Amino acid sequence: MLTQVADGVLVHQSELIQNNAVVVQGRDGVLLVDPGITGGEMACLASDLRAMGQSVVAGFATHPDWDHVLWHSEFGEVPRYGTARCAAFMRELLSKADWKERAAGGLPEEIADEVPLDLFGRITALPAGTTQLPWDGPKVRVIEHQGHATGHAALLVEDQGVLVAGDMLSDVLVPMPDLYGAAADPLEDYLGGLRLFAAVADDVTVVVPGHGSVGGADELHARIDQDRAYVQALRDGQDTRDPRVSSPQVGWEWVSDVHAGQLQRLAQRSESNGTQA
Repeated sequence: MLTQVADGVLVHQSELIQNNAVVVQGRDGVLLVDPGITGGEMACLASDLRAMGQSVVAGFATHPDWDHVLWHSEFGEVPRYGTARCAAFMRELLSKADWKERAAGGLPEEIADEVPLDLFGRITALPAGTTQLPWDGPKVRVIEHQGHATGHAALLVEDQGVLVAGDMLSDVLVPMPDLYGAAADPLEDYLGGLRLFAAVADDVTVVVPGHGSVGGADELHARIDQDRAYVQALRDGQDTRDPRVSSPQVGWEWVSDVHAGQLQRLAQRSESNGTQA
């Protein structure tokens, strides 16, 4: 079901991990951002759009995690944009003979048989440094950073004041810096992404995270502060009292395992850096 969150901007949320697919209405059709995780959900979304008399004219993947680069044939053959880094990451993955097995290996067991991979990861690269999405609709600013994943980008639908944050600013997931990639300082990369969000926060009335609840302007500032405090605690080796870890919402208890895994990975990186030194 599509829910309107601003004039011409709607959200469809998945059942399992609360992925938010975002629809932005344009002159001749809609922009579809991170469109869902199961075939049934995506077919439902396509049906809802047809009922509205809307077709998809462009897509966007905020980053190359599996649940953000899916597609369905009912959305049509249209450009599916992503940053140059995001597209390059997916090209490299898809060039491997066993890419489908690799992708399937990361799927949640509950829905593994329901996720269509035939159109997985076919991202159209935007030129490096692109700051405006090339489509015939409301102005959409591309805010690229490396905070959560290679080639991650948020989108700001400027006139409506809607920030589509990708996998950041969630009320249910803690920040997940790119601790397993090649970044020299993934925590600083994450803090840099939060600084970019803070710089546009006064222009935002609605924030849509990749997972979790849509929030208003006041909640955006609170989420930036909460995410910053969590990442700084990781950086400084301090305990976190983040409620997403200590008292998670029902169904999100596993986030404490994510937190524990991040602490372990940071310890491994620190030990490795010390050995190399």
